[in-house]
Amino acid sequence: MKISGAIFDMDGTLTDSMWVWEEIGNRYLNSCGIDPKENVWQRVKSMTMRQTAEFFISEYGLKKTVAEIYSGIYSLLEPIYHDEVFPKKGVELLLKRLKSQDVRMCVATATDYDLVKKVLEKNGLLHYFSEIFTCRIVGAGKESPLIYERALEHLGTPKEETFVFEDAFHAVKTAKEAGFTVVGVFDSSTTDVAADIKAAADYFIEDYRQDYQLF
Repeated sequence: MKISGAIFDMDGTLTDSMWVWEEIGNRYLNSCGIDPKENVWQRVKSMTMRQTAEFFISEYGLKKTVAEIYSGIYSLLEPIYHDEVFPKKGVELLLKRLKSQDVRMCVATATDYDLVKKVLEKNGLLHYFSEIFTCRIVGAGKESPLIYERALEHLGTPKEETFVFEDAFHAVKTAKEAGFTVVGVFDSSTTDVAADIKAAADYFIEDYRQDYQLF
């Protein structure tokens, strides 16, 4: 199948960083003097940062605004992303291959724009992408196809030739139902649903170092 455009998620897809999100809810609540309930990550993993902030207010009775919680989470994330987040092994092999084929590429992520730009720039990947779209910027999480549609509009490529790369099952389903060709990417954080992702996606990448020539 011809590929003209590619829309990449970041965490768990371009970067090995889902561990950050598995821990950040507990870290933030602890910083507020709150002992988190079990499975915080399972409750918030498909939420945007704004939705997570709203959840913390309703679930834990935090006497803070959404903006204050967002700022607090961001302040914890920034040094981690700067010092401890790196690309998934072999991902640049695929990006180089797609660029050599004149495939237009952009990023669509739930992570804050500044964090995304900094980590991609630091790791030498930013130049592959013409734009970064975030759930906060478009105003919807990945339970909605809006972020992919905005990215598609920017790329200007035919939908049937535009591939979405995602590691999260709910995002894979959203993009697939919206009519995109979807590439599921294995990540250790989604081992329990890897078979479901593989079944729902058109392609599946287990290891970029082995699978970068799929396209």
